[in-house]
Amino acid sequence: MATRPRAHWENPMAITLREQLLRKKPIVFQQQHHQGEELARNLSTFQLMMFGVGATVGTGIFFVLGEAVPKAGPAVLISFLIAGIAAGLSALCYAELASAIPVSGSTYSYAYHALGEFVAVIIAGCVLLEYGVSTGAVAVGWSSYFNELLHETIGWQLPEALSVSPIPVPVEGADGLITYPATGGLINLPAVVLVMLCMLLLIRGASESATVNAIMVLIKLGVLVLFTVIGFSAFNADHFANFFAYGVGGISAAAGTIFFSFIGLDAVATAGEEVKNPQKALPRAIIGALAIVSGIYIAVAAAGLAAKPVEFFEQTQGEAGLALILKEVTGNQIWSTVLAAGAVISIFSVTLVTLYGQTRILFAVGRDGMIPKKFLEVNPKTMTPTYNTIVVSIAVALIGGFVPADYLWDTVSIGTLMAFSVVAIGIIVLRRTHPDLERPFKVPGYPVVPILTVLVCLYIMWGLAAITWVIFLTWIAIVLIYYFSYGRTHATLNHYTTEEEIAEPSGRRRRDDDE
Repeated sequence: MATRPRAHWENPMAITLREQLLRKKPIVFQQQHHQGEELARNLSTFQLMMFGVGATVGTGIFFVLGEAVPKAGPAVLISFLIAGIAAGLSALCYAELASAIPVSGSTYSYAYHALGEFVAVIIAGCVLLEYGVSTGAVAVGWSSYFNELLHETIGWQLPEALSVSPIPVPVEGADGLITYPATGGLINLPAVVLVMLCMLLLIRGASESATVNAIMVLIKLGVLVLFTVIGFSAFNADHFANFFAYGVGGISAAAGTIFFSFIGLDAVATAGEEVKNPQKALPRAIIGALAIVSGIYIAVAAAGLAAKPVEFFEQTQGEAGLALILKEVTGNQIWSTVLAAGAVISIFSVTLVTLYGQTRILFAVGRDGMIPKKFLEVNPKTMTPTYNTIVVSIAVALIGGFVPADYLWDTVSIGTLMAFSVVAIGIIVLRRTHPDLERPFKVPGYPVVPILTVLVCLYIMWGLAAITWVIFLTWIAIVLIYYFSYGRTHATLNHYTTEEEIAEPSGRRRRDDDE
């Protein structure tokens, strides 16, 4: 490895801004040794695959049909297919990078190696938005199923004040000024409790969390197979009439809403440092999770439309829609109670895994020095980043408790789409800059598959609402302000003079800050 000039690795004030924004983290830095804390490798391939399924199935099916069907009508099946194709193409790209760079941080880490520090910072913002908001969104959806289960089993449910988020509604006053008084409830308490329970489980350890998640996923799949069978027993071809009545725009908009539910693929990659034999396990887990997820999504969506018309989904937005379908199809309370119970148990796994993913991304960012080192601390007994997990959980609990789900779905999608696009671009860049890098799994059909991935993601992003872009760009602006005010001057790479120091297995040849 050739020695680079000392100035390349000096304090950011001693190099040009352009040099720092474009500098890349050498891959050897991740493959041989890490500075600071390490995480324990104790996850199996099956547990990792269940992480992917757990983070995905439930998020998209148990309650997002009420958001997607009104946008696309019966053609929502095509929306699911488009989202699935985009996720499938992305899964192949993730599999290659995960096998070559098996570390925590997922898309953020890949971007740092392939595209440089500036892109990595933006992607860190994307994936943190993706995980934080999706966890809050899922917790809000879980709350409706929890209340439904309480009503069906004991005939009582939480009052609206404690189970519905405050909803700002525009009201024009006599003076022409518009205010936004809140309606609905005071706090979505079940959503807050769910996040806190997941926090406690994650603090106990990654292996314990993975075991609990695997059990919940198996319950979830059993419940959804039950729904599919009962749904198709009430098949009505009229529900598929005027299949394309909502147009291409509706299909694209629904695909954007649905796409966030494929976040599970990224969650698999965030566990790269905690899985046994990662170079083989990561590709297998990613592709296996995608196959299970795609099949169950399309089957359940088709069964739901077979049983109920589009109007039903327009009237049940934000409610426990699948449970209501079973109740009306069978005329028996027991089946909807079973599904509601399955949803309450299994959607727990979605929250668990997405919360886990966000803590591991912050762990990677902390290792790179761009957030306080407190986020990098690992409990020596449980080998988990406890402080990191607590801070993330409190932030997500606030989102789940006070932000309505309607404001969350599309915001998650845009972060996921940006992350998937960067992974595909990273494949192309690393193939050119690191042709000899060991790749246990290679994307078939290169370079067509990475290019198609980017194009499909751009197509879905085109269908997102303008307000989604406003929220996203505002968030990225906040991230960049933080980077230029703190992250840039604290980046770990500032403490190295050459790439040889990074490659040292001992990792101890760092310069003192005052040198």
